[in-house]
Amino acid sequence: MIYNGIDFDTYFKNYPDMNGYFGKYGGAYISEELKNAMKEIAEAYFTICKSSKFIGELRRIRREFQGRPTPISHLERLSAKLGNVQLYVKREDLNHTGAHKLNHCMGEALLAKYMGKKKVIAETGAGQHGVALATAAAYFGLECDIYMGAVDIKKQAPNVARMKILGANVIEVTEGLATLKEAVDAAFAAYAKEYKDSIYCIGSVLGPHPFPVMVRDFQSVVGIEAREQFLGMTGELPDAIVACVGGGSNAMGLFAGFLNDPVDIYGIEPLGRGEKLGDHAASLKYGTEGIMHGFNSIMLKDEDGEPAPVYSVASGLDYPSSGPEHAFLHDLGRVKYDVVNDEETIDAFFTLSRYEGIIPAIESSHAVAYAMKLAKTMERGSVLINLSGRGDKDMDYIIEKYGIR
Repeated sequence: MIYNGIDFDTYFKNYPDMNGYFGKYGGAYISEELKNAMKEIAEAYFTICKSSKFIGELRRIRREFQGRPTPISHLERLSAKLGNVQLYVKREDLNHTGAHKLNHCMGEALLAKYMGKKKVIAETGAGQHGVALATAAAYFGLECDIYMGAVDIKKQAPNVARMKILGANVIEVTEGLATLKEAVDAAFAAYAKEYKDSIYCIGSVLGPHPFPVMVRDFQSVVGIEAREQFLGMTGELPDAIVACVGGGSNAMGLFAGFLNDPVDIYGIEPLGRGEKLGDHAASLKYGTEGIMHGFNSIMLKDEDGEPAPVYSVASGLDYPSSGPEHAFLHDLGRVKYDVVNDEETIDAFFTLSRYEGIIPAIESSHAVAYAMKLAKTMERGSVLINLSGRGDKDMDYIIEKYGIR
């Protein structure tokens, strides 16, 4: 399929280019010292990703440890409530540790072992990436440092406890707004001092090259499985697919399976409390081109051109930029990026729980909310939602803030 001059038959061979660019987005805007570290990671990854031994080991881990493939569930009662459109969910909440994050964490930790590293370092927002990396570190016998904002530590206490039980060192970040951006800042600073014995395991399709492509590749198992499963269940492709977007790893994982198909693709950002800067984290909807955390993408900026303060009810989405591949697909128009607010998200959280017996993560609830709205605009057809994680981590916070509806 050719879309706006891009041949998606060869898309994954051409993007990113050798320097990590998706069009004008991506790259590696980092110090000379860190460039050497990133070059080491890139050379190791692009060597090992072609190794049958590495691929075979990763497939074994996914099958025997993660519980892949995760299923697709048909949301029959919710579909009937909304009209004639049939909703389906890809159940990444059933992946071991409860979210999609383990897909790339096991790959990154396996890479760390291949490189002879002793420690993995990462940031986390909602805690799912931290839990997944702590799990991978325990599996491979690696040390693990997780940086997490003080605000998110309070909101995500169950995941903090899980990380500690798994043996990770959880480091509280109190600077700035004390959320995901500040956690990334702190993790990068720590890595710059320890890169010889450590590997940075970024939690999304962002950061300097090669992380956007590496995380996308590890997450593409979601879309590859989903495409095959949906065809097997229905005999056709879905009319639309929907995923939430913060940094964008779960979304790129799903989208990777369908970019070359005649399928409408939607990436959903958090509108939070509204359109005012500081009340949302919808960078692709309201941002402009800018560089942060070592990559060029679309970001929300304050009046000085620095990363703006952001907000989302979902700790995993409150980041002032998005992965460079999302920025590229946004400009191409291949993916439509839209928003839902906190109220719509919380309503979807309770609706899916009550109608289908599935308690979704708040992050995933953004995608569910949009899919419900989308279904009401369609006369017929099907929509596949990436249910990127389960809501166990969010229940205490939601009950405290919103009560039981």
